[in-house]
Amino acid sequence: MTTTIGGSAPNITFSDGTTQSTAGGSGGGGGLTWQAVITSNATVSSGNAYPVSTVSQPVVITLPASPGFGNTVQLVDYAGTWGSNSVTLNRNGSNIAGTNSNVSLTVGTESVALVYIDTAKGWIAYNGFTTSPVGPYNISYLVAAGGGSGGQYGAGGGAGGLVTSAATFVTPGSTYSITVGAGGAAASGQSAVHGTQGSNTVFASFATAIGGGYGGSGGQGGTGGSGGSGGGGAYTASGGSGTSGQGNAGGTGTQGTPTYPSAGGGGAGAAGGNGTGNPGVGGAGGIGNASTITGTSVYYCGGGGGAVPNGGSYGTSNTAGAGGSGGGGSGTVGGGYTAQSGTANTGGGGGGGGYDSTNGYATTGAGGSGVVIISYLGTPRASGGTIAQSGGYTIHTFTTSGTFTA
Repeated sequence: MTTTIGGSAPNITFSDGTTQSTAGGSGGGGGLTWQAVITSNATVSSGNAYPVSTVSQPVVITLPASPGFGNTVQLVDYAGTWGSNSVTLNRNGSNIAGTNSNVSLTVGTESVALVYIDTAKGWIAYNGFTTSPVGPYNISYLVAAGGGSGGQYGAGGGAGGLVTSAATFVTPGSTYSITVGAGGAAASGQSAVHGTQGSNTVFASFATAIGGGYGGSGGQGGTGGSGGSGGGGAYTASGGSGTSGQGNAGGTGTQGTPTYPSAGGGGAGAAGGNGTGNPGVGGAGGIGNASTITGTSVYYCGGGGGAVPNGGSYGTSNTAGAGGSGGGGSGTVGGGYTAQSGTANTGGGGGGGGYDSTNGYATTGAGGSGVVIISYLGTPRASGGTIAQSGGYTIHTFTTSGTFTA
């Protein structure tokens, strides 16, 4: 097929020698009318041409719904940045080049003109570079590491590190390994030990989220462990540090009389709260961060709450630290209890366990396991994990280790 320009609209000459003017189709209109520059996701109309700028971000262009024969649309790379931030063509129910897949435009300083032919072929390129539905395409991802567990006579565990991206290219047919990190194991028994660090979650070469730091214990100096987010400090010690871009530090314990409220573990969105007294109040776990990658706003990687050791022996006015939004577990007041564990597949930190002379040391909360979530525009074109669809996007969720095949 070749294209000639005649009059006010392109004439499309097919291999059998027949010619069709783009002005003659249903809704085709006359020549193309240039519109203002597009800088964010938009739906385009037939008969128009659009400069598309991807300087700030990738852009999704949704093609017209229910197009007719001869309808045309043209797009041009306004700033020469399609090679770094692509344009995705959302087929909007019609085929593109004979397939039911969306297309990524990844060639800089170029343009493409599309014409709608029929239901079988759908939209095809009649001018500019050739687009291919099997070329590299953009994904978004969320990678959360396993949370740290809480400490005995101690503090809340730090949340697992959280790494996200909204513009990463993958190549169809390529496989990408995924390792989902486990949460730190709970501490139990009568030895007053700190918690356990969570394990890293890894998405191929794209991202490594660091496991959450353990909650400190008054029996081991009190300092929280460092990690994706830091575990809280027990007794009067400070919390562990978080990893830049992934999480925050744990809070600091304090000396009450005689409760020694412990601190909360850090979360992806905020540092863990400090212990306070009197009466004793355990520090709250740091809040996580919300993501809509699944189509619903969900918090991930909240820190575990701190315990109030001795609290059970000195009245009921003492309060354990709450877990942070994003799967963080709450701590306990005194012994004889089990602290709340971080929620599985959120990267939440476990709650700290308290102590009292009657019941001894409480069992701490384990860290929540991590997760990897991958999203892309359009119908399923990849494999791996649990696959769902929401709002025109396909979502792959990995709650255990596996392989993503693009």
